[in-house]
Amino acid sequence: MTAFSAARARPARDDLFLSDVLEGLSRPDKSLPCKYFYDAEGSALFDAICTLDEYYPTRTETALLHARAAEIAGLAGRGATLVELGSGSSVKVRILLDALDAPALYVPVDISRDHLIAAAARLAGDYPAVTVVPVAADYARGFALPRGVAPERTMAFFPGSTIGNFRPAEAVAFLQGLGRRLGAGARLLIGVDLRKDPAVLEAAYNDAQGVTAAFNLNLLARINRELGGTFELERFAHLARYDAARGRIEMHLRSLDDQTVRIAGHPVHFARGETIHTENSYKYSVPGFRRLAARAGWRTERSWTDDDRLFSLHWMVRQG
Repeated sequence: MTAFSAARARPARDDLFLSDVLEGLSRPDKSLPCKYFYDAEGSALFDAICTLDEYYPTRTETALLHARAAEIAGLAGRGATLVELGSGSSVKVRILLDALDAPALYVPVDISRDHLIAAAARLAGDYPAVTVVPVAADYARGFALPRGVAPERTMAFFPGSTIGNFRPAEAVAFLQGLGRRLGAGARLLIGVDLRKDPAVLEAAYNDAQGVTAAFNLNLLARINRELGGTFELERFAHLARYDAARGRIEMHLRSLDDQTVRIAGHPVHFARGETIHTENSYKYSVPGFRRLAARAGWRTERSWTDDDRLFSLHWMVRQG
């Protein structure tokens, strides 16, 4: 019998979305939290991004997971609890579930409730021996694990180099909080994008088909749908560029002219050329990321990269 529970999946609060949007757009340098990309439409667009020729991270990380799955399973041990942060469509985790020795529990954590429940139900049907408990939450703000989860049996999975969306100091704080939540002895498998030729990086975020642009603009469309926004999407343009000094890709939405938009009745003015900063994606060296994780209380036991050194996986253990 399939063990599946949606009891922990609770809808996100619209008032929090509204307050975050208004706060971000009231700043001198306007910004929006990238976590709000992932409504149903945004999640589907991100799934499409992951199939693009220019977007190397997904296929490279997937190949690394296939190549190292048996080694990872040996490190995880029998009967592991697998907690995935930002689970999305729960595609990569299947590589681990296929390799792990009798995994007991899978806890996908994602902010997009409907997408989460649908993906969790599909996975529960395909892995009837694994109890699946989805948690609809912003994992950066914290979430509750099911009762009785033993830290030494727990393995967190944080793929996709999503850690790069945090500024380095924020990444340290996030990893510290995750360690406290999981407990001493918990393990973490994390995907981290590596520094490389800026042309390769910029192509990955400016694909020829315009899927990433649609993904970026969908954030404004979501504000229109859910918060009574009046954004005219054709008056904004997608912009992605690499900042070599900071080691990060920045995504922005640029206003194409002077305009005033209303959000739940609140006016927000944009000057021509002004941008909304929607996402950062930091890139690291392998030693650099290991040092960052150590500051947060995680000891790196293994690091793996592909032959072209585009992407890395790290196996870490939470210190006491």
